[in-house]
Amino acid sequence: MSKVTFPRMGESWRAFKLLLEDLGNEVVVPLRPNKRTLDLGVRYSPEFACFPLKILMGTYLEAVEMGAGTIVTSGGVGPCRAGEYAMLHHKILHDLGYDLKMIVFEPPRLYPLNFIKNVRALNKARVSIRGIIERIKRGWRMLQALDNAEKLSHVVRPREIKTGTTTAVYKKVLDWISGAYTIEQIVEAEAAALEALRSIPQDSSREVLKVGIVGEIYVLLEPASNLEIEETLGNLGVEVERSMFLTGWTRDNTWNETTHGLTIKEAASPYLPELVGGHGRDSIGHTILYAKRGFDGIIQLAPFTCIPEIVARTILPRVSKDYDIPVLTFFLDEQTGKAGMTTRLEAFTDLMRRKKRFQAGAKCLTG
Repeated sequence: MSKVTFPRMGESWRAFKLLLEDLGNEVVVPLRPNKRTLDLGVRYSPEFACFPLKILMGTYLEAVEMGAGTIVTSGGVGPCRAGEYAMLHHKILHDLGYDLKMIVFEPPRLYPLNFIKNVRALNKARVSIRGIIERIKRGWRMLQALDNAEKLSHVVRPREIKTGTTTAVYKKVLDWISGAYTIEQIVEAEAAALEALRSIPQDSSREVLKVGIVGEIYVLLEPASNLEIEETLGNLGVEVERSMFLTGWTRDNTWNETTHGLTIKEAASPYLPELVGGHGRDSIGHTILYAKRGFDGIIQLAPFTCIPEIVARTILPRVSKDYDIPVLTFFLDEQTGKAGMTTRLEAFTDLMRRKKRFQAGAKCLTG
């Protein structure tokens, strides 16, 4: 039986592993991207390809070394190169001599027959339709639990008394969630995980900034690709709210678009009324909504050469001026270093803190 692998995007691999094994597949868990992963991806990818394409290329090569024969991934629609990733990856791997099967899930609300066909191909255990639905629900519930734990870690980390406590506890509770199997066990594990995070000693009087992170989905969801920016910000006393989690993206692309998704488009429409591919319009819409909610700043994460995010980047200075909110952009590639990023984040944090204190002082004088 061919072993199955998939892209690694944060901790979602735990839910994907559960679902694929439930359907009777032997799973090769993709390694967390590291220097070797990136070196492999850069070596065999086109020079000016998107950063995620290079990381995924390296991820697939490592998975092949571990015996993977089938890759399950997602496609895409609209003017963005991400929709061609699977085809290009498959061609490169084929040219390197690997005879692999590529199963590509297109957005189910647009291509329902593609979804049904691919699920059948992955149903090695010949599970009934009812059984498939039950297993999808179980994987979905685990994915929700993983996202909820991560969201809470972003709230607790900037308030922790001892630096590093949240990260250590978060890593531990992830194993609790992925160790659960039934929906009841997953719910119990999630509750225990959230309680463990809330129980971390915190300084409730600490001045905490709030920053929204927008950008392209892969560099948002995979910490190895953004050099653990959320953890770095948390240690600088910044509460992060990420514009995208896999559960939200899945809802918008599987069933009908959510009200939240439509609100983002509406917010962006005065500045960018048309779809430019990827998440460019989302970056604009989320920035405006975060500004209206009183956030202290915005950070845009974009792969180098990503056209949709380049378009968003040209518009964000105007949004920043109109809504009086500072915006910092990182274009990420294999040359990006953590030390340089940290220096820029420290300066940005100082800027936001001074602005917030100045505004508070001005309010006191006028009040």
